[in-house]
Parts: sequence; structure tokens; C-alpha cells
Amino acid sequence: MRYLIECTYVYEHPDTNSGIQRVVRNVVNNLKHLDAPECIPVILTPDRVYKVNQLHPGPNEKIRTRLHAWLTWQHNRLGRLRERITLYRASRKGIGSSVRRVVRESVCLGMQLALSVTMKCLSWTSLNYVDTNRLQELECQAGDVLILLDSSWHADFFPMAEQLKSKGVYIVSVIYDLMPLTHPQFCDDGLVRVFDHWFDWVTRTADGFIAISRTIIEQVQQEVEARLGREAAQQRWFDYFHLGSDLDQIRPDSLIRPEIEQAFALRPVYLMVSTIEPRKNHVYLLDAFDLLWAENTDAALCFVGKIGWKNEHLIERIRRHPQLGKRLFMWNDLNDRELEYCYLNARSLLFPSHVEGFGLPLVEAMQRKLPVMASDIPVFREIGGDAMAYFELSDPANLARLVSHYESSGTFPVEGDMSQWKWLTWKESTGQLISRVQENVNVLARGSSAHSP
Repeated sequence: MRYLIECTYVYEHPDTNSGIQRVVRNVVNNLKHLDAPECIPVILTPDRVYKVNQLHPGPNEKIRTRLHAWLTWQHNRLGRLRERITLYRASRKGIGSSVRRVVRESVCLGMQLALSVTMKCLSWTSLNYVDTNRLQELECQAGDVLILLDSSWHADFFPMAEQLKSKGVYIVSVIYDLMPLTHPQFCDDGLVRVFDHWFDWVTRTADGFIAISRTIIEQVQQEVEARLGREAAQQRWFDYFHLGSDLDQIRPDSLIRPEIEQAFALRPVYLMVSTIEPRKNHVYLLDAFDLLWAENTDAALCFVGKIGWKNEHLIERIRRHPQLGKRLFMWNDLNDRELEYCYLNARSLLFPSHVEGFGLPLVEAMQRKLPVMASDIPVFREIGGDAMAYFELSDPANLARLVSHYESSGTFPVEGDMSQWKWLTWKESTGQLISRVQENVNVLARGSSAHSP
């Protein structure tokens, strides 16, 4: 059995370094450390599979990298337009007179065909004239296992995956969360529709599902059963693995900006590391620290992460806040060395998310002995156990009391022994992913053999 690790989005966006992209890159980079089996990073196009010889472009390939990025951007932009046309067709089906329906359907089909041809030309140009050294066409065979590790809901390679499945290739889907389905209020409306369409496809196509936490795989199993029925769902397998915690992009020549060092030198800093979006609940943190600052608590709050979506009022509030630059900081472009500096010098990591698939910053912080205060949700209990402090989201005063107690007593308000908490490296995480997929696929393969004539 060969294990084909799909990393299409990360290959096409080498500079993206958040969430899923960090996971994919670390798993791919650690495949070489596994003893067995044979693991091959791949990218998929609508009609081909390519082995990835080099995930990131080399330092002397700037022109190729920029050209590839431009071609990819154009390809993805056209792909999103094609998705919107598909959704429009589905939403307007049966509406209007028969003549209008025929005209509308013909126009939509013509636009989709034109977009598909243009996208195919862009992909062909990129693969044949830009990425010739980094890729090598791969012939798949029955018994291979394709692990869809990357974010594939916007992808256009579904026909290729279906063709591989028909040839006897096992399809495994890695699920990071189901938030567009379970908490659509925190997501872009377009993502909700696209994700729902993708999950329908992957539910019908995948032989097995592996999530990044026990909490999420339980949700996945329930959702698959709801869409396929219990009997059909029982023909799939469900498992989970846990993510690692190494910061893999710390460059020894990168510098820490003086303003970052100065912020941590003046007073205790409470850190939040995440994309700034409603689900992460930054508003709750700012409300809690407004309460603390009103009581003259000399602690700082620092937001680290890129600016996301649906946060205009929060960003305006931060930029107009009287404590900005004094006891309130926001950095949106830290490199990994600066991020590690924050982890090593902060007083505590704060994480008030409403919902998460895992919570990678919690693990990164605790691996560096930085204590964590987090919202009391199941997946955080799964990760932190009794070595993490928890607070309810009903009132920001709950967190303010925890911080105030920590500042006045010097004792972190936790039930367990933080020194006993251990976690996986990315090498161990990668090994866990492959071994659990291997175990489940072997069971599935034995079952197929037993039922074959």
C-alpha cells in the first residue's frame, strides 16, 4: 500500500501559514521520518495526479514562484465564479417559465464550460512551463490510499478523485471541523454553501474519515449518518489523530522587532493567538480587560494574528482604544520566531473561542510551559485535561476574576499539575495519522476480500 498525501492548496499557496496550511506543511515535511509505509505527497488536478518533489519553491525561483502564484490566483478566482454559477443554477431550478428556464440553463452551462476550459489552460501552463522541477506525474494503482489532508472544498479535482476510487484507490478524508454546518453564523455565507456541497460529495466518496480530535469525529459520524443513513454510514470507518506543536518556520536570521520586546518588558502580557474573527471571541477578551483596567490592574492584552472577517466594529474599537500601545497591542504579521518569543515571555495564553476543531495555539503554548486559560468547551477539555484553566463565556467577568486572582496570588488557577502535561511533536502526530489510517484501511481491505467471490 502506498499512502498519497494530498497537499494541493499548500503547494499552490506556499506563503500561507495559518490553520490547515500549518498542519499540511508539517505532516508533509515529516513523512520522510516515518519507517513505513511508503508515503508520497501529491497534488491533484481534474485529470492527473502529480508527485510533489519539492513542496516549497527554492530561493532562486522567485520569478517562477510569482508566475505560479498569479496563475493559481486566476485559476482559483475563476473556480469560485464557477461555484457561484453552479449554486445559482441549483437555487433557480424550476423557477420561471419554461423558456426562461431553458435560456438560463443554457447561459449557465455555456459560462461553466468557458470557465472550465480557461482553468484547464491555466493549470496546463503552470504544470508544464512553471512547475516542471517540483512535480512529477504519478500513476496511481489499486490499493493506494489517497488521504485528502488539505482544504479541498474549493478544489476542482473531484472528478480525478472519483476516477481513482473507481480504479480501487481508497479515499480518506481528514476533517478539521464542521463549523460551516454546525455554526454557520461564524462563517461567510459562500463558504457555508460550498462546504455543504463538498461534505455531500466527500460523504458519498470517502471510504473513511479521520478528524483532528475525538470531539470532531463524533460530530462527523453523526452528520454522515444523517446524510446517508445508519446502515450506509457503518460501511465507512471513523477515527481521529492529534496535531503536533512544533513551530517549523523559525529562521535563525529573523529578528524580533524592538516594539515587541518592549511590550513584554513593561508589564505582564496576556496573549491571544488567532485569526481575528467572531468565532474566536476577541470581543469577550477586550470586555474582560476593560473591567480589569477599570480596577487599575496593570496587565496587558495582546492580539496576535491576521485580520479575518466580520470584525469591522472590533477592529475600529481596538484602533480607537485609549490603551492601544500601552496595555493593548495588536500584531497581524509576526513571523514564527516572534510568535515563539511571545509564547516564551507572556504571562498566560487566553483562548475564549465559541467552537474549535482543535486549538493549535493552546498546544504550542503549553509545550513552551505557558499556562493557558480557555473557554470551557469539550475539545479544550480533550486537549488540556486538568492542566488548563477554564472559564464560562456567559460573562466576561468570569475571565476577569481568573486573571485578577492570578495577578494577586501568583498562583495559576488550575486543578492539575501542568508539569505533567505532555503532547505530540509533529513527527509523532504524522506517525499517528498514518498508522491509524493504515489500521482502518487494512480492516476495510480484509472485509472486502472476505466478501469477494
